Amino acid sequence: MALTDLEPVSRESTASIIARQLREAIMNGTFAPGTQLGETELAGRFQVSRGPLREAMQRLVSEGLLRSERHRGLFVIDLEPDDVHDIYSARFAVERAAVVQVLRRGEGEPVALRLMTAVEDMATAADDDAVSEADVRFHEELVAASGSKRLGRMARTLLIETRMCLSALHRTYATNEERVTEHKRIAEAIAAGDEELAVTLLEAHMEDAVQRLAPGTSLYT
Repeated sequence: MALTDLEPVSRESTASIIARQLREAIMNGTFAPGTQLGETELAGRFQVSRGPLREAMQRLVSEGLLRSERHRGLFVIDLEPDDVHDIYSARFAVERAAVVQVLRRGEGEPVALRLMTAVEDMATAADDDAVSEADVRFHEELVAASGSKRLGRMARTLLIETRMCLSALHRTYATNEERVTEHKRIAEAIAAGDEELAVTLLEAHMEDAVQRLAPGTSLYT
């Protein structure tokens, strides 16, 4: 294939736009776990034909955000205890590797400064959505700081389900202070270059989330 055969990339398709908006609605809890998504209602809301809507919804099925039930339709997935365990186990593996790479390059202090910005935003957030956004940004910054494209790809894959968890997780805290403190201590350990402590705190952070979201479940089982 010659370079002259390449064609300009088209703008984002209608199906992609619909998929992105549905994905965001699932992540922020607008469509709660177990919600059935009706084609007629959604086509009317988006003011599109059913063709691009079906394409968008099938993308979310392939991503694992929607499940198809024969003769019933499409539903937002329910996150069972085993799913919560799996999500946070995978996240710990990815983020632990990121911490190790950052600290073994001696970049703890500059990375911790970026993490503390997210912590400060979490502490001053005006609502639950803003808290969750800052929480996600903390972990995104940590993985991005590793410089590993593969860790970044794995983290992005987990992000959507993580954000679904965060909507439920926020309701388990009496105040925001405990959540802020957990993240602050991780950032401080990274700033100090203490790999063992940073990994221990990160693991405890993930374990706490698992126990809050799925009581009786643990990372260690």
